Amino acid sequence: MKFGIDRLISEKTLRTPLSQKRVALLAHPASTTENLTHSFDALCACPDIKITAAFGPQHGLKGDKQDNMIESEDFVDPVHGVPVFSLYGEVRRPTDEMMATFDVLLVDLQDLGCRIYTFITTLLYVLEAAADHKKEVWVLDRPNPAGRPIEGLSLRPGWESFVGAGPIPMRHGLTLGEIGHWFVKHFKLNVEYRVIEMDGWTYASSPGYGWPLFERSWINPSPNAPTLSMARAYAGTVMLEGSTLSEGRGTTRPLEVFGAPDLDAKDVIKEMEKLAPSWILGCRLRECWFEPTFHKHQRKLCNGVQIHTDDPGYNHDRFRPWRLQALAFKAIRNLNPEYEIWRDFEYEYEFGKLPIDVINGSTLLRDWVDDAGSSPSDLDRLALHDERAWDEERQSLLLY
Repeated sequence: MKFGIDRLISEKTLRTPLSQKRVALLAHPASTTENLTHSFDALCACPDIKITAAFGPQHGLKGDKQDNMIESEDFVDPVHGVPVFSLYGEVRRPTDEMMATFDVLLVDLQDLGCRIYTFITTLLYVLEAAADHKKEVWVLDRPNPAGRPIEGLSLRPGWESFVGAGPIPMRHGLTLGEIGHWFVKHFKLNVEYRVIEMDGWTYASSPGYGWPLFERSWINPSPNAPTLSMARAYAGTVMLEGSTLSEGRGTTRPLEVFGAPDLDAKDVIKEMEKLAPSWILGCRLRECWFEPTFHKHQRKLCNGVQIHTDDPGYNHDRFRPWRLQALAFKAIRNLNPEYEIWRDFEYEYEFGKLPIDVINGSTLLRDWVDDAGSSPSDLDRLALHDERAWDEERQSLLLY
C-alpha cells in the first residue's frame, strides 16, 4: 500500500499543481516515506517542489520534547536552510508572518484516531488560518491505527480546548484526511482543501486492523506512542493523564499500563470483571509491577495492570478501551471510596477545570465514576447515544 506522501513523491501528476507555488510542510518524526526517508527531506529533494517553510506540532518536527506542555522553539533547518516554525511554542496557531511564507501547506501527520491527540486540533487551527489567508491545505493521508470503531462520549459545548477540537467522540474512527473534511464542513470553513488519499489501505483486515502490520514500520508519532498496542489502548489510557495513577510514562510501555504504589491490581481486575465483564472483552489484562524512571510515582514500585492487544486474545471489534479504563476507575472507587483518583493541575493550558474533565470534554465521566449509585448501564446509555450519532454523521466523510 502507499500512504499519501508516497503517492505524492511517486506520481508526478499529483505534484503538478505545486510546481509554481511555495510549499510548506507540517510534520513530525513519524512523517516518513515507505523507504523511511523523512518527508521533509524527501520533499526538499523533489526538483519540482519548492519547500519554503516547515512546521512542527506538539513534541516538535523531530520529536525533541518528551512530555506534555514542553514547548519547542522555532529554528532554521541546518541542512535545507528552511525556517521551521513551532506550533507548540509561543503560539498554537500559525501567525500572519508564518502564513506569509507559503502558498500551499502539506500536512503529513500520523494520527492515533483519538480526539485528545493534539495533532487533529493543530490541523483545525491551520485550516482556520488558511481560510483567513486564502491558502491551500493538502493532507497527505495516513492510516488510522485504531481502525474504524467509534467509542466514547462526544465533547460538550464550552469544553473546547487544545485536546478537544469539537463535538467528536474520544475514538472517532477517521483518518486525518477524513477528519479534515469534517472540520471544513462542521466549522463552515471557506478553504481550498484536498486529501491525497492512500492507495490500498484496508481498515478491517487482520492482523493490523487499521495499521498495515508487517508492511510499514511503526515510528513513534510522539515520544510516548512507541507501539501499535499503545495506539489501540490510547483512547482509554489517555484518561490516566487526568488521574493520580501512573500511565506508564517513564517505563517502556507507556499508555499500555496503569498503576500506583498503593493499588491492589488483582482486586481491581476482579471488581472490573464483576461490574461489567463485557467491557473488558477483546484484550487480556495482566497484573504487573513497574517503577517509572520519571513522571508520576517516579522511582516507586507500582502495582498495576497491563492491557494486552498483541496476541491471539485480541478482538478488534470487541475491544473498547474507553469503557475499559472508565471501568478501572469505577472499580477503584468501589473498592475505596476515599481514593484520590483525580489529579488537579494545569492541563494543556486549561485553568479552573479538572484535567479528567478537559480530557473527556465534560464532567460526565467523572460524575459517573464518583456516583456510588451509578452503574455501567448508565454510562453505556450516554455513550451509545453519542456513538450512534457520530457514526451517522461520519458516513459522508469516509474516503475508504
